[in-house]
Amino acid sequence: MEQRIGSSSQPLKAEPVKGAGFDPAFIPGLTSPAPGRTEDDGPEKEPEVAEAEEADEPGGAEDAAPEQEETPETSPSEPEEADADGPVFEASDRRARMVADHRGVRLSLDDQECEFRWDEIGAVETETARFGKRYTVTVHTPDRRWYPIEIEAPARSRFTEWDEQLDAVLDAYFEEDAE
Repeated sequence: MEQRIGSSSQPLKAEPVKGAGFDPAFIPGLTSPAPGRTEDDGPEKEPEVAEAEEADEPGGAEDAAPEQEETPETSPSEPEEADADGPVFEASDRRARMVADHRGVRLSLDDQECEFRWDEIGAVETETARFGKRYTVTVHTPDRRWYPIEIEAPARSRFTEWDEQLDAVLDAYFEEDAE
C-alpha cells in the first residue's frame, strides 16, 4: 500500500490578480477591473469634465448648439405668473438657504445649489433638533435619494412658523400620487 504525504488538492490555475490590493478602484461585483492604461493615454477624466472640454473645442461647439435648441426655454407665461401669487416658504441662515414656491424646492449651502421641480419630489420631511436651534428639511426623490439641509433659526419659536409656511406651500403645489 502506497501513502502520499502532503495535500491531495491540485494547484489553482494562474489567473490575472484582481482586487483592492492591486487596484484601489476595484470593487468586487460593482465594477469591472480598470482597463490597462498607458502613460500615453493621460489621466482619466470625469464625464462632466470631458463633455465640457469637448464643447470648448471648435467641433464640439457645433454639436452642443442643437442640444440647446431642442430644450425649451423657460419664459414667464401667464399660468406661472398666476401661480407666483401662491404661498412661498423661505428660510436661511449665514450658510444655508431653502426656498419652496410654485417652481419647486431650491436648496443651497455655501456655494452648492440644487433645484427640484415638484414632479421630481417624492416627499419633504422636516425635523427639529431636541436641543439647539437647527431646523432640518430633507427632500426625498422617487429614486430613493435624499437631500437634507440644516438651517439655524434665530429662535426656537420660528420652528412652528416655518412648519406652517412649508405646509401651506406643500398643500398648494405638492401632489401625491393616489394609488
